[in-house]
Amino acid sequence: MAQQARQAVTPLAIAVLALLEEQPMHPYEMFQLLIARREDALVKVRPGSLYHTVARLAEQELVLAEGVDRAGNRPERTTYRITERGRTALRTRIAEILRSPSPEYPVFDIGLAEAHNLPKADVLALLGERLAQLEGQLAEVGMLIGWAAERKVPRRYVVVLPYRQAVLGAEVRWLEDFLAELAGGDLEWDEFDSVTGDRIAKDPHHHTWASGNQLASPSTPHLERLTRHHDSASTHASHVLPPALGTSEIGTPNP
Repeated sequence: MAQQARQAVTPLAIAVLALLEEQPMHPYEMFQLLIARREDALVKVRPGSLYHTVARLAEQELVLAEGVDRAGNRPERTTYRITERGRTALRTRIAEILRSPSPEYPVFDIGLAEAHNLPKADVLALLGERLAQLEGQLAEVGMLIGWAAERKVPRRYVVVLPYRQAVLGAEVRWLEDFLAELAGGDLEWDEFDSVTGDRIAKDPHHHTWASGNQLASPSTPHLERLTRHHDSASTHASHVLPPALGTSEIGTPNP
């Protein structure tokens, strides 16, 4: 059932349902609010995909069109409200996300894993650019935290901001240390021909991280205990959480 809920409500659909939990509104108002609240840093927000998401939510009766209004010469706008089924879907999906981590496969991880395919100078320059951008994002999050504190916004509404601050801060510190290590020569790096771009191999075997050298399976008793605990917790939670919905996909997957 949890897997069905995961497939049913996409991140953008969560954002839409959460807005309508506050009050009825039309899609353009949703878009404006998501941008004003900087929630486009949490989920990809595009007008077309948002309108499509609202339409799919309406098809599944998770939201309901309340009426159509027109202001001046502007196009007609349909106002939507969340249904009880939509409220159940929202709470079920949030509960699933909070309960356990799921593999998200961030692209930076694979880029970093394969960075050794680039010359050291390129890696230093590229990660330096990334560091500057992350520092800008970190400053913006700090500004938003200060803005919310000045306006006495209840912390439960902006708890994601200190989380983002901690995550960004950790990546900034890691990158600073890594760049210092790489620039200082403490980290061995392959050399590349400046004309052809070919790797100048020092070791004919390239490295020992070869396909034939498989990692030994770690001892897993503690993992088995964690699994049993998780299964038990999930069974208990199923008695207190709302049931998951069917398997129909809601919203538009964010590319």
